Amino acid sequence: MTTYADITTATSLRIERLLPGPIERVWEYLVDGDKRGLWLASGPLDARTGGRVGLHFDNSRLTGHADDVPPAKYAAHGNPSTLHGDVLACDPPRLLAFRWGDAPDASQVRFELQQEGTQVRLTVIHTDARNRDMMISISGGWHTHLDILADRLAERAPKPFWATHATHEAEYERRIP
Repeated sequence: MTTYADITTATSLRIERLLPGPIERVWEYLVDGDKRGLWLASGPLDARTGGRVGLHFDNSRLTGHADDVPPAKYAAHGNPSTLHGDVLACDPPRLLAFRWGDAPDASQVRFELQQEGTQVRLTVIHTDARNRDMMISISGGWHTHLDILADRLAERAPKPFWATHATHEAEYERRIP
């Protein structure tokens, strides 16, 4: 298993991680706003199909590195921001899917969890990216956020978000046609 996202279509990606289990623990890091805030974004989640999700991002403070500032391209993302969406599917502790925003053409994210011995395979599928630049940004973002999740679950200190994201995004710039 590679840590890089697989580009499955021009507008979709799939990325996997094998994480320390059990599955219920990883599930909590998806649905509990405080735990999700340690690796992605805090906020409420009504964990049922038809529920709502609120994601409060603060990537500059996510990993606790005070000197971690966004590159100029992402300067607007250096401050906290919020995104809301609808829960499209929820089957605890194996499946969570939601719309990545309220716009009718918003992309969608699907989390699939599968217990494998003492570990959990987490598969993230992000669909409906509008263009190559968005695919590069989304791929770099998921790669970085999942690295942080793996570190949190393994009780390791994560690397700085923005510096890590810049490295991953440069690699996806090279990989995505």
